[in-house]
Amino acid sequence: MVPRFDAFSVYKLLPQTNCKKCGETNCMAFAVKLVSQKITLDKCTPIFEEAKHKENLAKLQEIVAPLAEARETGIVLDEDKCIGCGNCVVACPPNAFVNPKSAKGLSTNNEKDSIFVVKDGKARIANLSRCRRYEPPITLCRVCEVYCFTEAIKILR
Repeated sequence: MVPRFDAFSVYKLLPQTNCKKCGETNCMAFAVKLVSQKITLDKCTPIFEEAKHKENLAKLQEIVAPLAEARETGIVLDEDKCIGCGNCVVACPPNAFVNPKSAKGLSTNNEKDSIFVVKDGKARIANLSRCRRYEPPITLCRVCEVYCFTEAIKILR
């Protein structure tokens, strides 16, 4: 399950002291930069140093963990929610471009060129480097997220 990842959710878990030790003007500015991956959690030293923040630190670490998986695109696929319907395969414009069969609703196992494939009854991210959120010219495409009715695909930023 992908935890809620927005600036306000992150801010609520921060120390909220506006100490500026992270280099930001306040904790909300830090939260915004953390969500947009312009800063890392370790820059907030009070949350690591003070025992009273231990529980919130664990929650924040859980929240930011999907970013490592999301890479530059911000896409996370929760395989537990996926039912393998293949909507992401069919709806993805780059998939349709490299594999016209997928645009007709037919399955593809072309992992070399396809972004999404369905394997063993679950969608898998095969080649994220082909994504329009990654490959120049970068666009803010959200087609896979929009057509995933089980909400297994989330775009975190």
